[in-house]
Amino acid sequence: MNRIHHCYCQSALWKRRVESELMPWALGGTTLEGPALEIGPGPGVTTNYLRTRVPSLTVLENDPGLAEKLAAKFRNTSVQVLEGDATSMPFESGTFRTVFCFTMLHHVSSPSLQDRVLAEALRVLAPGGTFLGTDSRTSFLMKLFHCFDTMVIVDPATLPQRLRRAGFTNEHIELSDGAFRFRATRSQKLH
Repeated sequence: MNRIHHCYCQSALWKRRVESELMPWALGGTTLEGPALEIGPGPGVTTNYLRTRVPSLTVLENDPGLAEKLAAKFRNTSVQVLEGDATSMPFESGTFRTVFCFTMLHHVSSPSLQDRVLAEALRVLAPGGTFLGTDSRTSFLMKLFHCFDTMVIVDPATLPQRLRRAGFTNEHIELSDGAFRFRATRSQKLH
């Protein structure tokens, strides 16, 4: 993340927006089950929201510095922090009942790597488990926040097909002004 984006994601303004708008919308109508995994939590604002809502939460953060800060922040809580790559997760297949991914897919540097994240999310989900999250849509503000930063926008119109190709079922996408939320399920049957 560039400096502007990094500062915003740690701001009180972002924290309020996450707690009052983003997370209630993203999780609305979903029964949260653990154990759960959050991919790419960044500074942990979404993690802090989730940790009181699921019985067991693991977070996987690719940035070593952020992973270290998260580990310190969530020490002595039910959150387990691991540094790792979401395109090759260090978990056994079927480990989690829920996998979360909030506003991070656009930070993955190519559509093919994004598809690997989707495939890995499916792999680590237990049969019947739910993959859900949000991401941002293209806007002037998004471009400004990502100046000299990775920004590979996910087209919400093509995401259902990409989720199906990864092996998910029951995919659902819902748009808002600047974002979209998604949900999909791993089939009850093991392939």
